[in-house]
Amino acid sequence: MFKRNGQTTSPAAVQAVERITSVLGAGIIWQGSITGSGGVRIEGAFEGPIALKGMLVVGETGKVTCENVRAVHVIVAGAVKGNITAQKVEIRSTGRVWGDIVTAAFATEEGSFLRGQIRMEDAVDLGLEGVPEAPAGETPAVEPPKA
Repeated sequence: MFKRNGQTTSPAAVQAVERITSVLGAGIIWQGSITGSGGVRIEGAFEGPIALKGMLVVGETGKVTCENVRAVHVIVAGAVKGNITAQKVEIRSTGRVWGDIVTAAFATEEGSFLRGQIRMEDAVDLGLEGVPEAPAGETPAVEPPKA
C-alpha cells in the first residue's frame, strides 16, 4: 500500500503515532511521581519525578518542578524546572525550561527560553528499565505522596 524504495508495506507496518493517555488538567496541583508507558499531558502544576516510556507534554498552563524528567519524547509549551533526559525534546515558543537537557534530537521555536545546557548524544539511555509496561488501554501510574 505504501511504497518505500520500490517496496510495498501495509498500513500496520507504519509506526503508530504517539498519543496522550492521561491528562493533569489546568487548576490541579499534584505532588508525587508519574511512571508508566503511556503519554501524559500536564496543564496544571506537578511536583515530583517523571519517568515515562512515552510522551510528556507540558501544556501552556502547565508547570513541572522536579529533579529529573525522563521520557521518550518531551514537548514543553509551559514551564519546567528540572533536568530533562529524552530521545527528543521540543521547546515551543511559550515554553520555559530551567535545567539541563540530554537528548538525541532537539527542536526549539523562536521565543522559547532555556537556562541550562544541552548535551546532544547519538543515543540516550533513559534509564527506564524498571518502569512497568502498562497493558494496552491502561494509563500510566500516578502515585500520590506517602503520608
